[in-house]
Amino acid sequence: MSTPTARPGAPTAPADQLADHLAAVEGLYALLPALRAVGDRLIDVYRRGGRLYTFGNGGSAADAQHLAGELIGRYLRERRPLPAVSLVTDPTVVSCIGNDYSFDEVFARQIQALATPEDMVIAFTTSGRSPNVVRGLQEARDRGAVTVLFAGGTADGMPAGEHADFALVAPATTTARIQETHLTLLHLLSEHVDAWAAGAGGTGEDATTAPHDERQETAAV
Repeated sequence: MSTPTARPGAPTAPADQLADHLAAVEGLYALLPALRAVGDRLIDVYRRGGRLYTFGNGGSAADAQHLAGELIGRYLRERRPLPAVSLVTDPTVVSCIGNDYSFDEVFARQIQALATPEDMVIAFTTSGRSPNVVRGLQEARDRGAVTVLFAGGTADGMPAGEHADFALVAPATTTARIQETHLTLLHLLSEHVDAWAAGAGGTGEDATTAPHDERQETAAV
């Protein structure tokens, strides 16, 4: 898994790590407009009958599974299940693609098989540079899906960002802090979509019949 290295002098004492965590979380306020835009687009995907695909490596794979679980199951409210598929969970498919092609293609080939212009694809990568994540986003954009990147550090020169309609780049440099902010962001996204889907007795019918709200597709931060 390609991840950022800790900056020189990164805190190691528990109190210093907590201070670093709080600083990273405080920085998430700047991402809230972009996060809301992602939530609105995901709601629009569900209105149109599309689905969400997620992927990542290592701890980011766990985040990808976590988000899919919140949507298929529930976050806080009783409502209909929302279609979300994590592309990291089928070892037969992943090992087949990795063996027959390359590990760089494990997500791109699944996206090629499954994703449509009606869908959204969310990729998690702490560095924004994992080759298989970059390829997965590239394939998703080529297929016309809405592409979202959860990353960390700075968006400047980040290969995955070149293929993202929305980039949520956590204001942190250590892998642990980035993953912690990703968890917070995915919970905030889950709350946004959960509240919508729980409307009209948990069917989401209120949003389905509402006028379509055209929004800007690019909200990179």
